[in-house]
Amino acid sequence: MSEKKTILITGGAGFIGSHCAELFLEYNYNVIIADNLSTGNVENANIATKFYNIDINSKDFELIFKENKIDYVLHLAAQASVGFSTREPVTDAQENILGSVNVFSLCKKYAVKKVIVASTAAVYGTPQYLPVDEAHSTKFLSFYGLSKYTMEQYLKLFEIDYIIFRFANVYGERQNSKGEAGVVAIFADKMCNNEDVTITGDGEQTRDFVYVKDIARVCLLGFESDVKNELINVSTNTGISVNDLFFKMADVLSYSKKPLYVPDRCGDIKHSILNNEKCAKLLEFIPQTSLNDGIEALLKWRMSK
Repeated sequence: MSEKKTILITGGAGFIGSHCAELFLEYNYNVIIADNLSTGNVENANIATKFYNIDINSKDFELIFKENKIDYVLHLAAQASVGFSTREPVTDAQENILGSVNVFSLCKKYAVKKVIVASTAAVYGTPQYLPVDEAHSTKFLSFYGLSKYTMEQYLKLFEIDYIIFRFANVYGERQNSKGEAGVVAIFADKMCNNEDVTITGDGEQTRDFVYVKDIARVCLLGFESDVKNELINVSTNTGISVNDLFFKMADVLSYSKKPLYVPDRCGDIKHSILNNEKCAKLLEFIPQTSLNDGIEALLKWRMSK
């Protein structure tokens, strides 16, 4: 019987991290979560084999590596709000750049076998063509996009085996509807409470929505494959308008109110769809969850709360 592998998930008590933790436990990994609980949920931390309430910038973060033999690191801890990065660029850089550098330095020092990091479609800026592939130019419309891109470049120089995943719009159970939340979570919260739903612009802007459990599966595949030192989009390669999303969700919830339209926000991208051909080729992975099924799972979870 092969020895169990140990994976450290930074930000593992959060939305994406908790789903990853559950899946890795199913596949017989020792799962260690490190999370400062600034946005993560302490209830999600109970999923792990071991939990550390700690910030990745802390000098005590190294204790995790000293106390455990870490085989893999899934680095999800981040400041994830575009709006916050504009208001607080120093904090954004401290979390997304300096915190990440601390993680990578310790991975190097303690000979971690592979690191997978979560990056974002925000590094591409306004698409020059659709769907956006990994060769697309980068242009930053926010400090958030810049800090995530800078994190990527640091990782490449550490001489550690890695995969950088650039995620499309992730949605699903446990996503917080507050702050810089995804539109799916916001709509679900408003509809379940029978509150008015606001749509910016004309609602014809399109996004590429990928279900969180599919994200967890691609992370697992990334560690179990021989793929290394690659930058890979994770998406459905399909766009849906915000209007269509609204009516899909309203139909499932029998929500009868009409949306309220407000002016566009400055800097919003009209269309965003990521090309997932590289992911399909290298990891033989294409998201399996349809938007309808993902929304139904999310709403079932939301209504059970």
